[in-house]
Amino acid sequence: MSADETTSAATISATVTISTTVNGQSVRESVPANMLLSTFLRERLSLTGTHIGCDTSQCGACNVHVNGRCVKSCTMLAVRADSADVTTVEGLGTEAELHPMQAAFKEHHALQCGFCTPGMLMTAVELARTKPAASESEIRAHLEGNLCRCTGYQNIVKAIVAGARDMAERA
Repeated sequence: MSADETTSAATISATVTISTTVNGQSVRESVPANMLLSTFLRERLSLTGTHIGCDTSQCGACNVHVNGRCVKSCTMLAVRADSADVTTVEGLGTEAELHPMQAAFKEHHALQCGFCTPGMLMTAVELARTKPAASESEIRAHLEGNLCRCTGYQNIVKAIVAGARDMAERA
């Protein structure tokens, strides 16, 4: 093994301590430098609402918010979340009080199997915050990169319109 290969192997297996806020809670953990944010959330913090559908950034099931922006956690290293504010679907609402977008998805039957729902919700919340009066075509364009095999998207779009309206009313 060359010196460069040895250095690369050591870097990949290195452990890094990160400090982040996840769903409002401070977290300090040592993680392998190559651990994905999705793995960190699911395996270290037991936040399994972040789904892994493709591991290639194609389906959007792993979407979370990092510093208020929607990111695909299956292609982001956990170390990049150091000093960041991370919100997962578990951080949107509670069982007692759903987030307005979660309530809209429930009311408008915007899910079937539910696998894509966490990523859809995170994408929808980001859109509602940045463009609360988005048109149907703007919503559909913003959903690119979020795949659903069950619903055909019509009820998802309806739910996002309603959820965005409810979020704007509460702001």
